[in-house]
This record gives sequence, C-alpha cells and structure tokens, in this order.
Amino acid sequence: MNKAHSFAHSAYPGETVATHAPGRKPWPVVVAGLLWLAAGLSAGYWVLQALGRSPVTPVPAISSGAPVVETAQVARALGALPAAMPQAAVPVLAASRYALQGVVAVGTDRGAALIVVDAQPSRPFRVGAEVEAGVFLQAVTAKEVRLGPSLEGPASITLAMPVVPESKP
Repeated sequence: MNKAHSFAHSAYPGETVATHAPGRKPWPVVVAGLLWLAAGLSAGYWVLQALGRSPVTPVPAISSGAPVVETAQVARALGALPAAMPQAAVPVLAASRYALQGVVAVGTDRGAALIVVDAQPSRPFRVGAEVEAGVFLQAVTAKEVRLGPSLEGPASITLAMPVVPESKP
C-alpha cells in the first residue's frame, strides 16, 4: 500500500484527481479569448458609431481671391537690409512727433536713446532699431540723436537733449 500522497480529495474511493495532461496545448483557449476580444471591440466600435453620429454641417467655402503679398515684409523676413527697401514708401517725418528723453552713447554706432513718439510713453531704442515704420535710429551722441528712413542714408530728423535749468541753492 504504497500510495503517493496528494492534496486533492475525492469523494469516491479509488478515484484519481484530474491533472493537466502534458501533451495538451493552450492554443484553443488563447484563440477563443482573442475571438471574444475582437467581437467585443467590434461591438463597441459600432455602438460608438451609432451614438456619435451628428448631422453633417457644410463648411463655407473660402474666397479664392489672389493673396496680397507684402514685398517689404517678405524681404525683411528673408534678411534684406532696410536700405534695400523701396524708397517710394518712405514716410514724411515730422520732428514735432518725436521727443528725446535720454541717451546712452558709446561712440556713434553703439548706444541707446529714450524716445517719445506721438505723446505715448517713452521707449528705449538701440542704434539701428526701427522707431516706427520706416524710421530708424541712425546714431546717438551725448547731446543728440539722428533719425532717418534708412540706416545708411542722410538723417531726416535730429533730436537734441532737453536743456535742464540749473537750480540755485
């Protein structure tokens, strides 16, 4: 009576416990699981398609007019120098529109100026910066700044530092 001990219990004497057969493959279970997964995903897709339908809304057509090309802006974006801009679009500069508030001068080709344009709050500009459309800060000295339609051309406006009255103690 040399029986192997097992942990499984049977209600009937002499009955053996069913075990996994060593030659049996798990493929039918895997294939069945994948088929059920595909069926569930397909059913979910069609339910979402049925619930998510909305009436088709026509999109208005865009007018097919020719686009307007700003050649000056394209040239600037491609790296053209401001002097290469057409001179026909140079605005007429009025000295009364500008007021000089202060300067930081390092030679004439480097520095900055604090300039008021059209009675708006003053803003700092470096030499070479565009003060407004078509108006560039050409040079800065300790007492004045020069503005013009290009960096290399002649100055159209010269702004002087305001004279501060001396106070006597």
